[in-house]
Amino acid sequence: MDHTPVRTRVFTRFLPPPAVCGFLLLLGVVFAGSYAVGAAVGPVAPGIVGPASPGSGQGGTTPGHHSGGH
Repeated sequence: MDHTPVRTRVFTRFLPPPAVCGFLLLLGVVFAGSYAVGAAVGPVAPGIVGPASPGSGQGGTTPGHHSGGH
C-alpha cells in the first residue's frame, strides 16, 4: 500500500511533467537574457520616424512611393 498522504498524491497529479517545467524555465531564461541584451544595446536606429499617418497633416504622397493601392 502507498504511504504518501492523500493531499500529496492529489497535488502531484495536477503538476505538469518535468519536461514541460524545464522548457518553461528555459523559455523564461532565454527571454530574460534577450531582454537584458536589448536593454544594454539600446535602440537600433534612434531618430528614424515611421511613415506619416493619414491624419498627420502631411498631404500628398512622396515622389517614388505608391499611394497605398489607390
